[in-house]
Amino acid sequence: MKVIIGADNDGFELKEKIKNVLTEEGFSILDVSEKASDTFVESTEKVVNELKKNKDNLGVSFDAYGAGSFMVATKHKGMIAAEVSEERSAYMTREHNNSQMITIGSQIVGEKLAENIVLAFLKAEYDGGRHQIRVDMLNKMI
Repeated sequence: MKVIIGADNDGFELKEKIKNVLTEEGFSILDVSEKASDTFVESTEKVVNELKKNKDNLGVSFDAYGAGSFMVATKHKGMIAAEVSEERSAYMTREHNNSQMITIGSQIVGEKLAENIVLAFLKAEYDGGRHQIRVDMLNKMI
């Protein structure tokens, strides 16, 4: 698994801090915005396009509030993403919804909380089973 990360101008500083944490934790990372994107649309599109290449990869997009990146990501058929601002939702969206991506708002969460959110998401595993019915429904949506 590779972690695909990206950010616009508002999320860039937090992305850089999380990138360092992920490197220290031993994750393989692809940063699609070594330079901050002007808009969350651009940065999120880059993350999503990389995730489409390999369903085993997971992504995190950073912007000011997380909402913009979430809207962009979910415009793509088959992309299950969640806007999260605490650890439990990050973990559960992976475990129950098989989310491939989360979005985080740098003006909503601080550095330590963002670190905990990302690690909870990346360390969670999809449960399958009864949840697969819902995941199949999400994947069929246009």
